[in-house]
Amino acid sequence: MKMTRTRSRRSAVALAAVAFVAVAAFAGGCATVGHEFPSSGVTQIRMGQTTQQQVKELFGEPWRTGVEDGRPTWTYGRYRYRLFGETQTKDLIVRFDEQNRVHSYTFSTTEPQ
Repeated sequence: MKMTRTRSRRSAVALAAVAFVAVAAFAGGCATVGHEFPSSGVTQIRMGQTTQQQVKELFGEPWRTGVEDGRPTWTYGRYRYRLFGETQTKDLIVRFDEQNRVHSYTFSTTEPQ
């Protein structure tokens, strides 16, 4: 019987520790969506010249893909939200033409440049 109480107590302590960590993370107020990508590559994009493969080499796999105004569109984004402190966001939206070259792109960030 003593072994069962000890095991139950350990389980309760472990569960309390996990709950504490989860509450502390939530109370810290930080959540990140998307994934990091190198902002420095944006200056290398040339409309009508840069291919999908070159975009992938510069930034990796897109976080999201879709269609905008009938054009294949890739989105790279990282959004870090904080309950306390400044929110940091950056996103790159790349639209491709029929030849899989960059038709247009938009880059936005709240980070210092």
